[in-house]
Amino acid sequence: MIKDENHMLRPVSRVIDLLDPSLNRLHNMDVEEARGRVLAGDPAGIRAIDGSFALVAVDGITVRLARSMDRPLRYFLAKRKEGPALFVADRIDTLHTALTREGLAGQFHPSYTRMVPAHYVVDLALVGCPDPDPIYTRFFTPPRAEAPDDLDGLGRRYIGALSREVEKWLTQIDQSEPVGVAFSGGIDSGAVLLVVHHAMLRLGMSPSRLKAFVLNLGGGPDVEQARAFLAATGLSMLLEEIDAPPGALDAETTVRVLEDYKPLDVECAAMGLALCRGIRARYPAWRHLADGDGGDENLKDYPIEENPELTIRSVVDNLMLYQEGWGVGRIKHSLTYSGGLSRSYVRTYAPARHCGFEGFSPFTRPDVIEVAEGIPFGALTHYDVPTLYALKGEIVRRGVRAVTGLDMPAFPKRRFQHGAMPAEAMRERLADEATYRRAFHALYT
Repeated sequence: MIKDENHMLRPVSRVIDLLDPSLNRLHNMDVEEARGRVLAGDPAGIRAIDGSFALVAVDGITVRLARSMDRPLRYFLAKRKEGPALFVADRIDTLHTALTREGLAGQFHPSYTRMVPAHYVVDLALVGCPDPDPIYTRFFTPPRAEAPDDLDGLGRRYIGALSREVEKWLTQIDQSEPVGVAFSGGIDSGAVLLVVHHAMLRLGMSPSRLKAFVLNLGGGPDVEQARAFLAATGLSMLLEEIDAPPGALDAETTVRVLEDYKPLDVECAAMGLALCRGIRARYPAWRHLADGDGGDENLKDYPIEENPELTIRSVVDNLMLYQEGWGVGRIKHSLTYSGGLSRSYVRTYAPARHCGFEGFSPFTRPDVIEVAEGIPFGALTHYDVPTLYALKGEIVRRGVRAVTGLDMPAFPKRRFQHGAMPAEAMRERLADEATYRRAFHALYT
């Protein structure tokens, strides 16, 4: 507590920023300018920040937080007799450790942590008890279904935007460092690999720095698919197979790294951990690893029939449903976790960070998402589910040809976790949501 000009005691707020500032990758301004834009709270100014970021800006009792899709951002508001303390980090366990160090662990429960949703600036007022609700202001609102229903033009725009993001990423990497792509031969990782290879040639970089890493846990279809994809595109020399035993999958370790319990995300993160560990064992100094996460969300390519809450109309007619879930301010919006890919990108981020990689997916960038949201899905599909599922391959294949000149194979969709080993064998190694929830909460019991 301190005395104000009237000699009255008032609480002192404190902000503990535990984020790693070196992870911010900005292309058009420095971090201080970006932080200033977040503090100003102007949506257009924040939308103009180009790159990957997780930022905290403080002015007195006002705190504003914002993040890009690929950067998890969490906070915990603790009580002290001196005044409130706001802890900010990318992980729940980092928040817990910091609270413990400050003697505040008795206030902690993982469900009391809060996740900043992607595409919103979160405004907090540190005024003590009771704490006011955060204010959410959207800073990214792409126009929907504004593009003509021309598949060639849509593909050219979509992969053209992806190519520009890839080039910005490549030019920030030291040209002596190798570049990897987590690869399955599927549409998204295939498009990323071909565009990265094309961009390296266009920028005068050596493609010998590039590898396509495919995970093989035994008996899965991805290895053969990856071989077929690269043979068809004349790039077989890029392939590197990462073999691991089925025992490399460990549900308890995965939940600890992921800090979540949704089964599909646990399965995906388990595969990501196995792949990253395999690469790390072979290449101790490797840092840069691209992937295709977000491609399914952008082009709405998930099996609707597996989710009883969804219809094709809800998928097609809601802004960024797969990226954001049902959205802020809805009954189904969680505070502990945000929705959609905003929540589940941790399945990619956490395994990569755990193993010392800097990850990158161009599909998460707003300029790419904006092109995708402009696609007139309703007019192109007439709300027919099989037509929607086929649309992604058509758009991406045409776009890759327009940008790179290559004819890209478009194999049927398969989730990452179903490619390294048979799905049934994978489920024998892992568990169910109730087990994952218990394992997660046991971390703090």
